[in-house]
Amino acid sequence: MKEDSRTNAFSTFGGVFTPCVLTILGVIMFLRFGYVVGQAGLFATLIIVLGSKLITTLTTLSLSAIATNTRVEGGGAYFLISRSLGPEFGGAIGLVFFAAQALSVAMYVIGFTEALTAILPGEIPPTLIATLTNLTVAVCVWVGAGWTIKIQFVILACVVVSLGSFFTGTVARFDPHLIAENWSTGFTADESFWTIFALFFPAVTGIMAGANMSGDLRDPARSIPRGTIAAIIVTMLVYGAMAIFLAGSATGADLIENNLIVGEVSAFPVLITLGVFAATLSSALGSMMGAPRILQSLAKDRVFHSLTPFGESRDGEPRKAILATALIAQIGIVAADLNTIAPLITMAFLVTYGLLNLATFYESITKNPSYRPQFLYCNWLTSLCGAVGCAIVMLLIDWRWALVASCLVGALHYYLTRANLDTDWGDINSGLLFERTRRNLLKLEDSLYHPKNWRPFVLALSGTGFSRPHLVVFASWLTRETGMMLLGQVIAGEFEDRSERLSNQESILHSLVKEQQLVAFPAVVIASDYTAGVQALVQCQGLGRVRPNVVLMGCPLSSDRMKIFCRLLRNLEGLDRSVVVLRQTEEPSGEAIAPAGTVDVWWRGRTNGELMVLLAHLMLSHDAWRGRQLRLLRVVQSESAIDEVKSHLDGLLRNARISGKTKVVVSENAPTAIQTTSRDAAFVYLGLATPDEEEDSQFLSRIETLVGDLPRVAFVRSAGGVKLES
Repeated sequence: MKEDSRTNAFSTFGGVFTPCVLTILGVIMFLRFGYVVGQAGLFATLIIVLGSKLITTLTTLSLSAIATNTRVEGGGAYFLISRSLGPEFGGAIGLVFFAAQALSVAMYVIGFTEALTAILPGEIPPTLIATLTNLTVAVCVWVGAGWTIKIQFVILACVVVSLGSFFTGTVARFDPHLIAENWSTGFTADESFWTIFALFFPAVTGIMAGANMSGDLRDPARSIPRGTIAAIIVTMLVYGAMAIFLAGSATGADLIENNLIVGEVSAFPVLITLGVFAATLSSALGSMMGAPRILQSLAKDRVFHSLTPFGESRDGEPRKAILATALIAQIGIVAADLNTIAPLITMAFLVTYGLLNLATFYESITKNPSYRPQFLYCNWLTSLCGAVGCAIVMLLIDWRWALVASCLVGALHYYLTRANLDTDWGDINSGLLFERTRRNLLKLEDSLYHPKNWRPFVLALSGTGFSRPHLVVFASWLTRETGMMLLGQVIAGEFEDRSERLSNQESILHSLVKEQQLVAFPAVVIASDYTAGVQALVQCQGLGRVRPNVVLMGCPLSSDRMKIFCRLLRNLEGLDRSVVVLRQTEEPSGEAIAPAGTVDVWWRGRTNGELMVLLAHLMLSHDAWRGRQLRLLRVVQSESAIDEVKSHLDGLLRNARISGKTKVVVSENAPTAIQTTSRDAAFVYLGLATPDEEEDSQFLSRIETLVGDLPRVAFVRSAGGVKLES
C-alpha cells in the first residue's frame, strides 16, 4: 500500500500546524501569562517571549534541515537525533524527551483542573478531576490519532474565538497609564527574570508536536518545516499582543494574584473558560499523542531492551506506550503542581533542543556528502547559536537542575555506550572522525618529524587466517597502548584468479580482529610471489606520514626459505623500514600470556640498540608484562672494560628515563655468553645485520649458532628515527 493512501497520512495544517499552535497556545497562556507579565513587566515579558522564540526558531531551523535530509519515520526528535548523533545520544535524549512529554500531559491536565475547579459548585477534590481528565485524554488517543486530529480542529476554533473575546475586552479596557505602570519589573521575593523565563518557556515548546507525529505525516520533509515555522510566527504575534493588552488592562497586583485574569478582562469570560478548556485539553492530547510515539520508536530500535514490548502497535496505534504515558502523567498529577512541573519540563526540552542543534552543527561541519538538506535556511552558525543558547539559558534558569539534566543524559549515554548497541543506520560519528582524521593527517604531513614522536606502526605478516598467532600477540604487546598494527597477508597468484579470495580473507581478518579484541587493521594483497606481496604491503599501506615503520616477520627454519627471507631483508632495508624477526622455537600460541623471566636486550651500539631498548620498554608497559624486569646487557672480552661499559649502560637507561638493570658479561665467545646469561629470560632482543647476497646460505646457521635453544628471540634491524634521550 502506498504511503499516501493511509488514512492517517496527515497534511501540514492538520498534522503539524494545528498540533503545534494548540500546544503552544495552552495552559501557560490562559492561566500563567498574566502572572508572567505582572512579575516581569511588559518590557521584560517581551524579551522573554522573543528570547524563547529565538531559541525555538533556531531549533526549528535545525529540525527542518535534518527533516529534509533524511526519510523521517516515527519518533520525532528522538528519530532525528539518533540518526545524526548515534543511538547512544538518541536513546539518552529519547528517554528524557519521552518523560518530558508525558509530564507535559500532567501539566496541561493540572491547568485544565484549575480552570474547572473555579467554576464547579462544591468542593470536588482537584486530584479526582485531574485523574478523570487524564483518563479521558488517554481514551481519546487510544481510539486513534485520526479521530484526535479532527477534535483538534474544533478545539482550534474554540481557541480562536476565546482569543477574539480577550482582545475585544482588553481593547475596551485599555489604559495607557497601566502600560506605564506595568512597563518595568515587579518581582516578588521568590521570583526573578530567570524563574519567570523557566515558567513561561514550556509555553513555546510545542514546536515538537508536529515532529512527534512524523510517522503519521503524508510528507514529513515538507510539512515539518512549513508547519512548525508558521506556528512559531503566529503564536509569537499572539503572545506579543497578549502581553501588551494584559499590561494595559489590569494592575500588576491583579496580574500576579489572579490566575484567571485573562477571563476577567475579556468581553465574554465564558468564552475564555471555553478557551482554557479547549487549549489545555488540546495540549494534553498533543502530548499524549506524541509521547507514546517516541517510546514506540525507542522500543522498535531496541535501544533499551526492557522497553521492547512498547514497540508493539495495534491498528497503527502504540497502545502499550499510551498506557505508559498515562501512568507517568498520573504520577505527575499526584506528586506536583503546575509551578513545579513547568521548570522540570523546561530543562528536559532545553536539553533536547540543544542536542538537536548540536546534531545539525556536526552534520554541517563534517561536510558529509550525504548531508544534503533541502531546507536552505540553516547552517553551522545558526545551529551552534541554538545549541549554545540552550546551554546558557539552562544555566541561568537554575544551574543545579541544568547539571542534573546533563548528568542524567550523560549517564544514559554512558550506559548505552557500554551496551555496545548494534544499529543498522548511519550517524555522524564516522563522518566526524573522518573529518578530524583528514585535518590531522594534513597537519601531520606539514609538520617536521622529531624522534620524540616516534611510535611503532607494525606491519605483522600474520599469515593466512592467523597461522602465525605468536606474531600477532607480539605485535599487540608492542602497539596496544601507543602504536598501530596492520595484519598483513599475501595471496600468491594472479588477480583474476584470486579476487574473490581477497574479499573472503579480509572478512576473516576483520572477524578475528573483533573476536580477539585486537587494536589492528587487516591488510591483504594479491601478488605474483611472497616477496613482491610484502614489498607491495610495505609501500602501499598507510597514508602520508602514517605508514608502517616496523615490519614484523617470523624467522624461517629451513635453508630454502632463508634465501627468500634474506632477499626480502635487503629489499626492506632499501625501503627504509625497520625489521623485527621473531624466532620462537616453542609451539606458537595465540594466547597473550607473558612467560616468566626477564626481558634481555643485548647492546652492541646505537645502530639497532636504541630501537631494541624502546621496543622492550613498550612491551613491558603492556598489562601482560607487569612486574617483569628489563636487563640491558653487553659482552666484553676483558674485565678491565667492565666498569666503563657498565657506567655507559647505566647512563643510557638513566638518560632514556627507562627502568631496568645493567650487566656486563666477560667472554670471548659471544654466543655462549648470550645463551648462558639469558637461558631463563622471557624474551631476548638481539641486533640484526642485513646479510650480503653471498652470505645467504650461511645465514641460518649463523642465527642458530648465536641463539642456540633460546625459546623466544626478537632480532631487530633499525632503519633509524629513534633516539632514547628524546
